[in-house]
Order: sequence, then C-alpha cells, then structure tokens
Amino acid sequence: MDDPSIWLTIAGASLVGLAIITRATLAGWKGWLDLRRLEIEGHRAAALPPTSGSRIELADLKERVRKLEAIAAGVDL
Repeated sequence: MDDPSIWLTIAGASLVGLAIITRATLAGWKGWLDLRRLEIEGHRAAALPPTSGSRIELADLKERVRKLEAIAAGVDL
C-alpha cells in the first residue's frame, strides 16, 4: 500500500465522486427553489382580482363546456 499511484487513484476517484454528488445536490436544490417560486407566484396570482380579459375567457370556457355537455346529452342546439 505504499505505491503512490494507488493513493492518487483513490484520491482522484473520491474527488470525482464528490463532484458528482455535489452536482446532483445542486440540481435538486435548484429544482426545489423553482418549485417554491412557482408556489409563491401562484399565491400572488390567486390574491389578485381577475381582469376583464380573464372573465371573458372564463365565460367563453363555461359556454364551451355547456355546449359539449349538451352534445353529450344528445340535445340539438
């Protein structure tokens, strides 16, 4: 065990392993931060009053759903 190449190989493999673990941990941390950012933006969007454009869009979607339900029930429009 006095051969320096063995110690260099072990040190190099350890360094590579540490780099892989560090990179994976940082990627997970970034993903978690992105998730938290989306949650915060969702809470902000829910707190804001709806705009007239979103109301019109919602009314349009409700009308489409009503028409699709009528088609599914076999009612002629």
